[in-house]
Amino acid sequence: MTLAEKGPIQTAPTLAPPILENLSLAVQSWPGVAAYVHWDLYRVGEKIDGVDFYVDGDEQELGHLHLDGDLHLPAPPALAKALLQARLATPLPFGAGWVGWRVRTPADAAHAEWLLQLNYDWLRGTPLAALLARISARSGR
Repeated sequence: MTLAEKGPIQTAPTLAPPILENLSLAVQSWPGVAAYVHWDLYRVGEKIDGVDFYVDGDEQELGHLHLDGDLHLPAPPALAKALLQARLATPLPFGAGWVGWRVRTPADAAHAEWLLQLNYDWLRGTPLAALLARISARSGR
């Protein structure tokens, strides 16, 4: 979904607790990444629910981080399947191609950043085989 389809475009909010803000700022520092308000699905334009990350414009969503620490990533089906099989992400009810992760601890935040980096590299053209090799190496399989 493009950024414009998600509601009014506003700059990213500051997140609390600091573990979420630090993750958000780390991702925003990557070349070509822009961050905006992620609106509550049922109160678009009224209630902020986190940060949306986009790569190279507003057409490619990298993922979004909710205020409660839930990370949602749109991923190509093969990447999502590999992450789920390796238990490096959790399934989301939005259908194939979406995976998630809960950020509660510094280790969770580091893993979330790894997931976002994986998706970032996919969107920037890294071959799927290379990404699948990273998943395999991280899972120890």
